[in-house]
Amino acid sequence: MPLARKRQISLIDTPFYHCVSRCVRRAFLCGEDMLTGKSYEYRRQWVEDRLLFLSRVFCIDVCAYAVMSNHTHVVLHVNQDEAKQLSDQEVIIRWQKLHKTTLLVQQFMNDDSEATDNAQQITLDSTIAIYRRRLFDISWFMRELNEPIARQANAEDNCTGHFWEGRFKSQALLDEHALAACMVYVDLNPIRVNMATLPETSKHTSIQRRILSLKKGYQPRALMPFVGNHANNKPSALNFDLIDYIQLVETTGRCIAPQKSGTIDITVSPILRRLGIDESHWLTLSQCFESCFSVAAGQPQSMNRYKHHTKRKRILGIAVFP
Repeated sequence: MPLARKRQISLIDTPFYHCVSRCVRRAFLCGEDMLTGKSYEYRRQWVEDRLLFLSRVFCIDVCAYAVMSNHTHVVLHVNQDEAKQLSDQEVIIRWQKLHKTTLLVQQFMNDDSEATDNAQQITLDSTIAIYRRRLFDISWFMRELNEPIARQANAEDNCTGHFWEGRFKSQALLDEHALAACMVYVDLNPIRVNMATLPETSKHTSIQRRILSLKKGYQPRALMPFVGNHANNKPSALNFDLIDYIQLVETTGRCIAPQKSGTIDITVSPILRRLGIDESHWLTLSQCFESCFSVAAGQPQSMNRYKHHTKRKRILGIAVFP
């Protein structure tokens, strides 16, 4: 009998989790149907777009992902502190991006002049508290990821029934070794099954998104950023160096099983040389972190919120991670 989800998610132990959702009967409902030859490859983009959208709504960071033909891998970071720090209005605004709120909540957001009695205030506070908890709940995150995709696919196929299996699998990543190993595992999934030959050509994966952004000189907003070993006191950043991580993915892809086809060809030149990436900017960022930022460091959204709360007109470093 499967464990209850509340026994699998323990934020006291770790905020990092690896979640996997599979299509029913492991059918190729997101890729190419081997029986009919019909391609559903475009549905992988549905999943990726929905995942990146949810990363901006929930207080849950996406560390890595890979959208495969019949299943999806995501490595998530639950940012409970961010959820607790959101104002009631911010909680409601985020939840309204997903669902229609109650009439009482709508009146609260519209600043209704009619006084709210004690009973209504208790109900309002309770409702907002529920929304707040859901914003850092992995089960709700996966539900909001999977259900819209299932409805959209069933409508297109003119059918009913399950698209995904009933439950998603989750694994707690209890230390940095487990986190790094799992992220590399997820990013190499398409190469391992011969869907891609190189990380930068591995479609619908976090590693490709990170590499394409790196070539343009920034880190993707929708993914949890890398800030090297300066992330010790920064819960919303990965305690690895981005260049090191990309090279780790590349090296692992070459060494998994050289005798098999699901690897990176050892004759291919190193990834940084292939991409023509200048490491100087990223080395400066990782080695001179304190000079890049002033009183605060983080992504633009966090920096802007901090600037507003501290009533500052300007803040150094807000454009470091565009």
